[in-house]
Amino acid sequence: MHVLFVIDPLLSLKAYKDSSVAMMRALTARGHSLSVAHQADLYIDEGVVKVVATGIDLVDGADLHGHAWWRERSAAHDAVLSGFDAVLMRKDPPFDMEYVYATHLLEYGQAQGAKVFNSGAAIRNHPEKLAITEFASFTAPTLVTCDMPRLRAFHDKHLDVIVKPLDGMGGTGIFRLRENEHNLGVILETLTDNGTRTIMAQRYIPDIINGDKRILLIAGKPVPYALARIPLAGETRGNLAAGGRGVAQPLSTRDLEIAHAIGPQLVDRGLLLVGLDVIGDYITEVNVTSPTCFVEITEQTDFDVADCFAAALEQAAGI
Repeated sequence: MHVLFVIDPLLSLKAYKDSSVAMMRALTARGHSLSVAHQADLYIDEGVVKVVATGIDLVDGADLHGHAWWRERSAAHDAVLSGFDAVLMRKDPPFDMEYVYATHLLEYGQAQGAKVFNSGAAIRNHPEKLAITEFASFTAPTLVTCDMPRLRAFHDKHLDVIVKPLDGMGGTGIFRLRENEHNLGVILETLTDNGTRTIMAQRYIPDIINGDKRILLIAGKPVPYALARIPLAGETRGNLAAGGRGVAQPLSTRDLEIAHAIGPQLVDRGLLLVGLDVIGDYITEVNVTSPTCFVEITEQTDFDVADCFAAALEQAAGI
């Protein structure tokens, strides 16, 4: 199987902990070949979706803390997207208009026979924060609006509230508004750009002290361990990018309930890999762009997440 990764520049990746690199290693171990391309390398020529792709091999025994873990197998060349056995969209956010255009190109490529995971339409139609509103029975009280009086009323009702932009990642732009928050007005004005940008407000979930759990769904089924990202002392955010500490732990009964309820629906929509963020008993995000935490879970448990994903990809691609 020849797998194309649409991904950020390889030199920018921290290979020792990068989930995409873990996927590459698992696929290589199974005898598959790899190519890479950047988002901007996708294009349409006379109605055909194509890509400028570079073939790579992984270097055996390479130090993954360095940059020499891969080598070029073939120079960058033009290829028809449908010519690959599988295409993995692993470009990190921002989810800007260029990203949206890329999902359209991937969707058009699928119409021409390309096998894309996660599918372009599914990524585009599942904004990671907004997607939780479809599963309201599993969420804490949540408000999505740009209306500041409505946001103030939500805060008055719940007294302890998290507010965040809809397009943030890694914990950026997240604020906790307690009962007597003196900066309430300026925070809401800033996040909503004076009432012109839609944001999300959620009732604060005290269980964050036990971690913001990442539950991985592969082909609709949960990996048996979650990665609880535990915040630094005095910090509200558990994101690893914000200094959180990752601790793998078996899924709880509630985790399994959420996963089994949501997983089958998402895989039927073209989402082979999903990362659910769960705090306590509540889902807070549905990550579909480039879910991570493969390495941390694998290193701390007896479950090889990347190999499980590679096997699922083989089946989804019909190999």
